[in-house]
Amino acid sequence: MTTSQTSERCFFATSAALFAITAALTIAGSTSMSTMDATPMPGGWTMSMMWMRMPGQTWGGAAASFIAMWCVMMAAMMLPSLIPTLRRYRQAVSATDGRQAGLLALLVGTGYFVVWTAFGMLVFLLGATLTAAEMQWPALARSVPLMAGAIVLIAGAVQFTHWKTCRLARCREALRHTAALPAHATSAWEQGMYLGLHCCLSCANLTAIQLVIGVMDLRAMVFVTVAITAERLVPASKLVAQAIGLVAIGAGMVLLV
Repeated sequence: MTTSQTSERCFFATSAALFAITAALTIAGSTSMSTMDATPMPGGWTMSMMWMRMPGQTWGGAAASFIAMWCVMMAAMMLPSLIPTLRRYRQAVSATDGRQAGLLALLVGTGYFVVWTAFGMLVFLLGATLTAAEMQWPALARSVPLMAGAIVLIAGAVQFTHWKTCRLARCREALRHTAALPAHATSAWEQGMYLGLHCCLSCANLTAIQLVIGVMDLRAMVFVTVAITAERLVPASKLVAQAIGLVAIGAGMVLLV
């Protein structure tokens, strides 16, 4: 077996192990959240405890707990579509510096998830703010189920827009020019953040579906993970995106009804 084949197998084994660990932790976290008491709200829905402080917990502690959960969940959800991209990057830089290919790919992945972590911080701030408002104003709380259906419906419609097509194209093409990149740490880090930014923008509407259905809802996570992976890896990306949009629009209409 050649050195390149050994390196390739090591890459896939490490990636598979990381996905298995993060997926197991995500499932365990979802199961744990489902056993916790939720707060009944006006309008016939329940507020998840993840947007609230636990007794004796500071807001800083609550934010740290959410971000830790978010990072693990995002790793499990995004790795299926990210791993092929990192593989292409490793193959491109191996021609320049094969000894550093693994480290550089790790830096790309780290930069990618740093962007998703920053996005998670914004999600927590928005979720905590909305939670406080819903606890204070019953009229707003009663409108939450209707708003959730509308958001899912709009998120599905976004799949048919030119904006989504452009964002998805940029996300799919982001690392196809890696052969021209210098094989050093700064370039790898910047490339990872560049990829993460385009991925966050491309996934924004699908992520919104998960947030309104339930951040730790396994059904929502599976749907969003499969959708994101398919629209990036399947050749007919536009048709796949539109099929996903139809499913989301149907779900949104059901929620509204």
